[in-house]
Amino acid sequence: MSDLNASVSETSNGFHVEGYEKISYDFTFLDGVFNPHNSNLADCYKKWGRVLAVTDLNIFNLYGKQMENYFEAYGLELKIHKTKIGEKAKTIPTFLSIVDSMNEFGIIRKEPVLVVGGGLVTDVAGFACAAYRRSTNFIRVPTTVIGLIDASVSIKVAVNYGNYKNRLGAYHAPIHTFLDFSFLRTLPTAQIRNGFAELIKISTCSHLETFNLLDEHCEEIIETAFGRSDGASASVRAAADKINKDGIYEMLRLESPNLHEIGLDRVIAYGHTWSPMHELVPEVPLRHGHAISIDMAYSATLAHMRGLISDTEYRRILNLFSRAGLSMDHDQFDEEILDKGTAAILKTRDGKLRAAVPNPIGTCTFLNDVSAAELNAALRRHKTTMKEYPRQGQGLEAFVDASDTGYTENSIQENEATDFAADKAGEMNGNGHMNGNGHINGHGNKANGNGHMNGNGHISNGHINGRDHANAAKVKKDMLFNPTDDDGDGGLGDGMAQRRVDGLVGKASA
Repeated sequence: MSDLNASVSETSNGFHVEGYEKISYDFTFLDGVFNPHNSNLADCYKKWGRVLAVTDLNIFNLYGKQMENYFEAYGLELKIHKTKIGEKAKTIPTFLSIVDSMNEFGIIRKEPVLVVGGGLVTDVAGFACAAYRRSTNFIRVPTTVIGLIDASVSIKVAVNYGNYKNRLGAYHAPIHTFLDFSFLRTLPTAQIRNGFAELIKISTCSHLETFNLLDEHCEEIIETAFGRSDGASASVRAAADKINKDGIYEMLRLESPNLHEIGLDRVIAYGHTWSPMHELVPEVPLRHGHAISIDMAYSATLAHMRGLISDTEYRRILNLFSRAGLSMDHDQFDEEILDKGTAAILKTRDGKLRAAVPNPIGTCTFLNDVSAAELNAALRRHKTTMKEYPRQGQGLEAFVDASDTGYTENSIQENEATDFAADKAGEMNGNGHMNGNGHINGHGNKANGNGHMNGNGHISNGHINGRDHANAAKVKKDMLFNPTDDDGDGGLGDGMAQRRVDGLVGKASA
């Protein structure tokens, strides 16, 4: 919620306005947010007597029935907007489909939309709420490690546009975030590992106690889904709960004074200097946690070369990444990509590198005076060091797959069609309103591939045909070698899709 205190004074030739906005929102730790015995979430909607929820289709397949039963138990009418979202569908058409559902539902100005899913869902739905009537409330229920301990902290919401990540967005805080770590019971191990990287990020540069706990319990935490799986010991559950609570608190403590990112020296940007570029370099992109881990490990090498961390600390950091199965290198992280990533982040960070590095573990220094020669020397040193580690520093299950939603499940043609739809969205006017099914009302052409793409990459009954693979490669190259992420934090694939009911894995927990 926001309150604005403002004053107006006369000047010699006009007026001066000065205002201060109060931003207030809450976090609640609650296992079983959709358990009818817990009224916390339902209490937020009693005033309205109904709920519009936005969620990912895979989350709906797992938890949709629980959601329906929960709100039915409290006599609340529930409508669910289901979207199949991945980085390739984090676009204006997906945004507009959510807006259409809000419009059809008849959302009242202060009535909160319920957003359930990983960071991609909360990004797009949050942006829809920011834009709808200029500000509509929403409540977040994150369902992944990254969603719970990283994306939930930020008030940034956005969609991609053209070849640029998070190019269109806003700062829009939810009124409440419910943190239910029992969702991790159905999260694939690869996604647990993916989110583990974010905790290494915050602890390495800001919270030594959390780093020590991660170091002590690394393998157990990943194997037991942060102590939530059946048979997990009480000790690992207690350690995981402390890690999560302290990690979230530390990120909130660091980010709350800078919610609108007026200050660009950001501790939690450790691992986000070069990763926005090299994350997308492989033909199948890296998972976000692996991309930032490469960046963090390389940054640790740079810090070690400068004498900011000792030999023991340096090896301790690298060993933690290795034990977690997180990437510290990949073949295409080379001098060319390092140079392009540096050029891109300098634009994002107002002409300074602002590379966050540990100095020592648990504290942070920002580097601005690093030459290209020093960066390249650090990269050569890093590559040599990686030969001492399993897989030469490459991670386990490091690349996105169907559990990341929206990349490998889609053909190249479908991805291109989605990009094309995003471009066309900018041309829409009042006679070309897009609805939730991807139809442009009034003219009957189908502009979005949501639900209309057939196996050969063509849009059924529509007019968008898949382009050839050569053009696809050009699109990908153009994407790679342009500045990638306006805020320097973006990453492909936050693991939003959980284990799916269709056999890609597991059942929802009771």
